[in-house]
Amino acid sequence: MSWGEAAARVREIACGLKTLGLERGDRVSIIGDNRPVLYNAMLAVQSLGGVPVPIYQDSVADETRYVLNNAEVRFVFAEDQEQVDKVFEVKDDCPTIEAVIYDDPRGLRDYDAGGLYSTEFLMREGRARDAAQPDFYDAEVDRGSADDTSVILYTSGTTGNPKGVVLSYRNILVSALNSVRLEGLRETDEVLAYLPMAWVGDHMFSCGQSLVAGFCVCCPESADTVLNDLWEIGPTYFFAPPRIFENVLTTVMIRIQDSSWLKRKLFFHFLEVAKLYGKKILDGQPVGAAGRFRYALGSTLIYRPLLNTLGLTRVRVAYTAGEAIGPDIFDFFRSIGLNLKQLYGMTEASVFITIQPDGEVRSDTVGRPATGVELRIEDNEVQFRSPGVFVEYFRNPEATAETKTGDGWCRTGDAGFVDDEGHLKIIDRAKDVGHLNDGTMFAPKYIENKLKFFPDIFEAVSFGHERDYVTALINIDLEAMGDWAERNGISYASYQELAGLPQVYDIVQDRVAQVNRDLAADSSLAGAQIRRFLVLHKQLDADDGELTRTRKVRRRHVADKYGSLVEALYSDRDRCAIETEVTFEDGRKGTISADIQVRDVASAAAARSAA
Repeated sequence: MSWGEAAARVREIACGLKTLGLERGDRVSIIGDNRPVLYNAMLAVQSLGGVPVPIYQDSVADETRYVLNNAEVRFVFAEDQEQVDKVFEVKDDCPTIEAVIYDDPRGLRDYDAGGLYSTEFLMREGRARDAAQPDFYDAEVDRGSADDTSVILYTSGTTGNPKGVVLSYRNILVSALNSVRLEGLRETDEVLAYLPMAWVGDHMFSCGQSLVAGFCVCCPESADTVLNDLWEIGPTYFFAPPRIFENVLTTVMIRIQDSSWLKRKLFFHFLEVAKLYGKKILDGQPVGAAGRFRYALGSTLIYRPLLNTLGLTRVRVAYTAGEAIGPDIFDFFRSIGLNLKQLYGMTEASVFITIQPDGEVRSDTVGRPATGVELRIEDNEVQFRSPGVFVEYFRNPEATAETKTGDGWCRTGDAGFVDDEGHLKIIDRAKDVGHLNDGTMFAPKYIENKLKFFPDIFEAVSFGHERDYVTALINIDLEAMGDWAERNGISYASYQELAGLPQVYDIVQDRVAQVNRDLAADSSLAGAQIRRFLVLHKQLDADDGELTRTRKVRRRHVADKYGSLVEALYSDRDRCAIETEVTFEDGRKGTISADIQVRDVASAAAARSAA
């Protein structure tokens, strides 16, 4: 679709929305996967002075109901029958909703509910209105100003109900322009739009930056085909949260373990070569002729074919953000030639707070302040001021005042410091950093990220604040651990059964021991080694309220839901029975029971003494 074709569609949808009664300032929700028509609809709403309010496409009914009511949404764009059903399930509780517009008609032929329209109908009505009033659309666009509300994006809600972050056009466009200039993005670039439209990162990359730079936004066929579509498209500009890179590396390692001994030997040999020279070559540092030759040979045999298989061969700039990425995972991708950089941002910043400049990319920092951003540390908390600072939380002045100061500084809630080279280092969420009873600093996210580096550990939640020692609840990675079980002839019928196997516990115990050795090398965290752990009988799931829709752990909810397990970790018990409510894919509720093993792990010093 050309920009001209997109502009024509936006005009038709906008004129159709006016026919339905859209007024300046009305909120309009968009729910669905990344689809061109939904991006067009968002621009159409903005053209008339309306305010798009995207909702995560996998939100359950209660989450959808909350956003629709909190934003007082009048119109909803729903991609397909699934999303239409979700809206109609809660519509009686949302009195402001007047119309629902769907795009995919499959399954909706016999729906006779009032206020349900197709995008085809909307555009047909829009063309008729545009023909009758050809000056209407342009006049509406001209009424807009830079300080009007551009979008309301809801936070992930890790500690309670999500808050509606109000961003202006100035917030979005100035931040987009600064970042486009910094990275040299241009109209020939291509990006894959596969992350939720309700997430600020997708809104910036797929909307803000694409409008400023004019590059092409590619939508995947479906969530299940993203990796194949990534390979077909071969984008030049790519963003993925750490979980995606972790999953990719897990898949790579599984395939390598299943390959012939010769391929395994070549892969691990040249992986060591990449560790020696790859990052230096990528950063333009001097490398001798012999090292460059060895790396070039590895690139021909291993690195380039691997990047090509992943669809990342053409990538000029790749970002990761959202949470800390394991340094070994980060270094792996940079060492094989992917220009992967960390940025630090948040919805309230219109994404950008810090970015790693080329040539200054390090695994332990998140870079320097982005263009136009000021940074300061107050009581260990990172605070910033920039053109992207949000206007307010929608109809929540108390929360706005808690986050945003009178002179425009924004409190991030993250603990960090600026090093001697001007790079920001994030330690953890300020509210999550605590201390053991002996005074040792406890940074749970730091410990959890070390655990999640291992491909067979999917998620971890650690505890220790105001306790005598550190413990952890651990989720295994079903794909990685399942592949290990298959290669070793071990049968299992479910995730729960696999998670409870003694051999799986042995593997996890080895991983925890390695993390303890790493922590022992840090004088400030040596006392925060993990003493006891257990492997959860189910995967943490957003549908069960354990994760946010952006896959962040809702720490308080997990601590409450699995309180009996946490208490068992701080007792002398070696087992704990639990019954847990779960949500199935079709929305039904059920329960699963388990008798979970609790294991002790020796500290690194004790392990050395025993050896």
